[in-house]
Amino acid sequence: MKQLIYFVVAFVLCIITVTDVRAQDSIRAMNARTDSVPAPRYRKSHFDSVYVVRPDYKWTLKARVNQTGNSFHAKGALNGLDSKYDLSTNHKTTISVAAIYRGIGIALAINPAQLKGDYKDFEININYYSSRFSVDFSYQRSESLSGDIWRGEQLSRVEYGDVDMNMINFAANYTFNHRRFSYQAAFTQSYIQRRSAGSWLAGISYQGGTLKTTKSLLARRPDVPETRVYIGHVGIGGGYAFNLVAGKRWLFHLSIMPTFVIFNRNNMTVNGERRDANHINFNMLFNERFAIVHNFSPRFFAGLTVVMNNSLFLKDDITVNQNKWRARISFGVRL
Repeated sequence: MKQLIYFVVAFVLCIITVTDVRAQDSIRAMNARTDSVPAPRYRKSHFDSVYVVRPDYKWTLKARVNQTGNSFHAKGALNGLDSKYDLSTNHKTTISVAAIYRGIGIALAINPAQLKGDYKDFEININYYSSRFSVDFSYQRSESLSGDIWRGEQLSRVEYGDVDMNMINFAANYTFNHRRFSYQAAFTQSYIQRRSAGSWLAGISYQGGTLKTTKSLLARRPDVPETRVYIGHVGIGGGYAFNLVAGKRWLFHLSIMPTFVIFNRNNMTVNGERRDANHINFNMLFNERFAIVHNFSPRFFAGLTVVMNNSLFLKDDITVNQNKWRARISFGVRL
């Protein structure tokens, strides 16, 4: 009888073991089938592997702190007086976490000031970096502009809620040395730059939107003129980008892409009088990128990135300059 019991127990344990092995094999097979779709695309690379390689890990987890800002400077002569505007938005700070699996990721961001009700602006930033093409896009709707408005010698101070703004910034470029130079290594850490390399760039940029005084400001402050500033200009040009690898663990990136404005529709309206800028003039838009990445090990890294869009208008009767920037600090681990 004891032998029979021992046999039954051993048989049951054997079945459990076989079932467990089969379950593990099924899980492995399911993971292999799931991974078979993104894996070939992820491993496929157009880079020269002597200069740029993929990290040897499937997952990348990141924690990031982002801050953005925007400032405007406009001037022109209307109604017989020189008008000048120096305004800037409140800085926006967000905290985000991201998970990326073989180049496919999802992120969640929160704005502590917005949760407390201290920040009511809306802003979206989209950045895309591939081996050949890179795009930086931002849209901002803001009521937090503040600063000074001059009408001749008269100075008026505007505060939060006095000026509305809707603004778009867009910059795209093509990387010529796309075999040896990687924007992703500097800005997304989805690749690793192994040797220093640079590349010439060709690109296009656009800035467009409006700033206007609110009805509440005009009702409260009759000394402030009713003002609407329209910005709309397109530029084409080129520049240069360089990735410097130092000590195998440090990566320093710097790029600048100036573009010449080929057409603009800038205008300013003050108390019903409108003044248009010259549609064709020697004006420029600048797009700058800066980054520092430190790889503590093949798995752990930290980085700082900065993206800026600036306009420079010279010898124009209506001058509208905008300076948009975004800075990001990130910490990550590869698994």
